[in-house]
Amino acid sequence: MSKIRVKNFGPIKEGYTDNDGWIDIKKVTLFIGNQGTGKSTLAKLISTFTWMEKALIRGDYPLVHFERIEVFYDLLSYHNIHTYLQGFRNPQIELFSDNDNKPPTELHYVGESYQITVKGTRIDIEKSNGQNYHLPQIVYIPAERNLLNFTYEYRRARRVPETLIDLQVSYREIIKSINGGAIKLPINGLDITYNKNLDTLIVRGQDYVVDLLAASSGIQSVVPLFLISLYFANSVQSSSESRQPMNSEELERFKTDVAAIHANADLTDDQKKAALSVVAAKYNKTAFVNIVEEPEQNLFPSSQWNILKSLLEFNNMSQGNKLIMTSHSPYVMNALMLAVKARNVYQTIHNCGKSELLKSIEGIVPSKSIINADDLVIYELNESGGLSKLGDYKGLPSDDNYLNNLLEESNNMYSQLLRIEDQCR
Repeated sequence: MSKIRVKNFGPIKEGYTDNDGWIDIKKVTLFIGNQGTGKSTLAKLISTFTWMEKALIRGDYPLVHFERIEVFYDLLSYHNIHTYLQGFRNPQIELFSDNDNKPPTELHYVGESYQITVKGTRIDIEKSNGQNYHLPQIVYIPAERNLLNFTYEYRRARRVPETLIDLQVSYREIIKSINGGAIKLPINGLDITYNKNLDTLIVRGQDYVVDLLAASSGIQSVVPLFLISLYFANSVQSSSESRQPMNSEELERFKTDVAAIHANADLTDDQKKAALSVVAAKYNKTAFVNIVEEPEQNLFPSSQWNILKSLLEFNNMSQGNKLIMTSHSPYVMNALMLAVKARNVYQTIHNCGKSELLKSIEGIVPSKSIINADDLVIYELNESGGLSKLGDYKGLPSDDNYLNNLLEESNNMYSQLLRIEDQCR
């Protein structure tokens, strides 16, 4: 299991104080908390380190390349979190010179094959003893995903996140792959088609047809999230069925093949790209790391539940898959609790032999969307720059959490209003 330790990085100050500071990255990982507390920061750091490990495994760069603080700074800029790096300042950016007076950043990532440590301006990378490695397809789906539906020219725009620009390329390819067919969406009984002549997506309901650009903000948010997740989950599953995780021998052979291509001075850049594609095809990706900001964005509670069921189903399609989310929604929390409870009930039904009950539970939580309690972890972030791990009760996520407490607080305030009103009667 991968894990990360974070201290003095942007909004995250003290970090996690239990478990020696280690934040587990499980099959399903959720970060909750108020805005500005660092939920997306953690998700972006996980994305960055996971990609670095993948690049090292593939031999895309030598290890010493990533041990330069300037390179790491540039990698962080991809997610627009480079200015959070305390103890190092790019001299071209004077705006953030106050970092000089702050304690240096401390980051530590442990993956399946590499450990990466960042302390101030020093970066150390060591190879781990992991025997098997799932080569991942890493996708970061930001909260700004609605914008993917509106323009294809982000590279010409200023200050647009690189994550959105790169995701746009994949999204365009995915849209065109629909090729006249229809894909059923998980909300409102809708399906989506691609109109090649108009170069646009069409949303179709029971009694209406509308251009996606004229649809509601919730539908505009769901479509890229659903289509991108579905596409890569299917792609990785297809690869996983024909391959096992890469063992240490295969990893070394893969890196040797890649290094030989890079070192061949007789090949042009285009020839090298073609050769790398051939080599990569022999080592297909066997994991989909899906990192999603606010899956509940602009959605009615029942629609939040439906899209989450889909994301969990995609996550269960391959053994090495991971779903990492940030959220402000108590409905997402409760949905994860249902998915864990459903898994327990499925197991109980199996043990008692009453298979006739399976149809009833399938209508509540599909078996494809259940979660093993050991595969789920939830962290709460607070305004002081720390975080805590959400406890559990009999294997279920505790309802004593930031989001549910806010609901309880609103109920208490309503009761106070009623008591004040009663004093005038």
